Amino acid sequence: MDQDLTVSRREDDSGGRYFIELGQGAEAEMTYRRTADQLITVDHTYTPPAFRGRDIAFRLMERLIADMRAEGTKILPLCSYAVVQFRRHPEWADLLAD
Repeated sequence: MDQDLTVSRREDDSGGRYFIELGQGAEAEMTYRRTADQLITVDHTYTPPAFRGRDIAFRLMERLIADMRAEGTKILPLCSYAVVQFRRHPEWADLLAD
């Protein structure tokens, strides 16, 4: 992919989203809600079908992991993609909410 796959983040008091603008109005995103102090719930991950298989959602996940680790925030994965990625990456276990 020759496109710029910059991961951006937007947040408000209740939650936020990570996203990558893919061009032609297409966008990949991962959304989360702040459910407690130092706790987020990842509730949605989406990559448009034409862009799947290119690790775009994983880029969103990596950025989420890096940011939450830096902020000292735990993660409760609810969406199926985030659940699977936590299973595949035991090195992230310290970020899982109890």
